[in-house]
Amino acid sequence: MEFTVSSAALLKGILDVSKAIPAKTPLPILENFLFNVKDSVLEITASDQELTLRTCVTLDNTIKDGSIAVPARQITELFKVLPDQPVTIKTTSDSSFECIWRNGNSSLPYFPAEDYPAIKGAGEDAVTVSFPAQTLAEGIAGTIYATADDEMRPAMNGIFFDISEASTTLVASDSHKLICYTTADVEAAQPASFILHKKAAAILRSTIEKIDGNVEVTFDASTVVFSAGSTMMVCRLVVGKYPKYRDVIPQNNSNILKIDRQLLLGTVRRISVCANKASNHIKLDLTPGQIEITAQDLGFAIAAYEKVECEYNGEPLSIGFKSSFLVEILNNMTCETLMIKFADARRAALILPSEEDATSDRICGIIMPIMVS
Repeated sequence: MEFTVSSAALLKGILDVSKAIPAKTPLPILENFLFNVKDSVLEITASDQELTLRTCVTLDNTIKDGSIAVPARQITELFKVLPDQPVTIKTTSDSSFECIWRNGNSSLPYFPAEDYPAIKGAGEDAVTVSFPAQTLAEGIAGTIYATADDEMRPAMNGIFFDISEASTTLVASDSHKLICYTTADVEAAQPASFILHKKAAAILRSTIEKIDGNVEVTFDASTVVFSAGSTMMVCRLVVGKYPKYRDVIPQNNSNILKIDRQLLLGTVRRISVCANKASNHIKLDLTPGQIEITAQDLGFAIAAYEKVECEYNGEPLSIGFKSSFLVEILNNMTCETLMIKFADARRAALILPSEEDATSDRICGIIMPIMVS
């Protein structure tokens, strides 16, 4: 194998896939990138067997095609400190290859490409849909923080993609809060769904957030493939049945609070400083035109309260929340004005952008209350 490539282009390619290199693995071959040169294109693959990233780099010149597995750490560190210039990479023996640049070179070991595990994609019965890249990145960013860390219920540790003939909803929940992101940009000929683990979702978001085009999503019962431009991600899906999330979304909460999101977020953050550190409990007392937020820690004899003017239509209501959950939801929404719909002090509150906001049909959150005195 022998080819010439821009060092900057190669560095970008290996960094794009390096997130799939495992920190620890029983298979030493997975500590390598798989280089495959064919038709003046270098295909770079990294995998931990659960998740695989693959990208393509256009070469300046190709002398000989071929495939080898190259040590990921050494070649990444080398190209990070190498100024942008043409670099020639060629195998020199059965076990080593050279990187030759303008005034120097290095010799590194490689391993046979045949030792690298085969990467399996989705099967023949797979479903394919197309996501606008920015919509997919926005949906992941808006929901991933609500995923759980639950060994007993692995389905809760990922984002549920609920695809229908009219729209697609991304759902995440840890049982204390639930976030739904809905878009009409993605639809399928028939209903389909899958659960993407939050680690894979985070890597996917970082891979596509700067892409302007579409992401093609192909999935079957066990595997999903995301393709965008020259980059492809293959990962195993979380196996399990996701709860019927639509059944827990409140439909008749008639006590409605409308308030500036940043104002409420700032107030909750200030008051929660005096909340009990173990519980993070705060209380909201709602009356027409006003909300009072209070917190106290009797053990340390500290307390705080703040009154905020707002638009509230409903019965006087006192309700408690865990402040960290409320801050997470408010901080991850992007609207200027939001609505919180309450039923009573014991039932879940529904948080969503106000009707005037352009994203009002995109995202909603549900937070469970707590009992406070």
